[in-house]
Amino acid sequence: MSVVYDAGVLVAADRNDRNTWADHRVRLELGTTPITTALVVAQASRSPRQAQLRRFLSGCDIEAFTSEQAHDVGALLGASRTSDVVDAHVVLVASAHHALVITSDDDDIKRLSAQLSTPIAVQHV
Repeated sequence: MSVVYDAGVLVAADRNDRNTWADHRVRLELGTTPITTALVVAQASRSPRQAQLRRFLSGCDIEAFTSEQAHDVGALLGASRTSDVVDAHVVLVASAHHALVITSDDDDIKRLSAQLSTPIAVQHV
């Protein structure tokens, strides 16, 4: 199963959390390339000295935020009555890939997901 990493996963990896790194390594060994988004990277990236974060991201596909997605993200935010563009983009990317979202922000991701015709799976990091 495909996975999409939200910012909590990247923060844990940057802090060298052993469980996060072990889970990531298993995915890579099984041939699953985790996905994250450019917006999530922007949330987690604070310094060029974050070597752990950059090493972690080298094993991920990073999806851009496109102008075509902007209206869908806005519509999802309106339907869910939320305002976090990053979370909405993560949910739409996960939906497009039929992927599990791994996040520390379960409640907001689930609230957004509930607005989809087919809600996505969410796992707490």
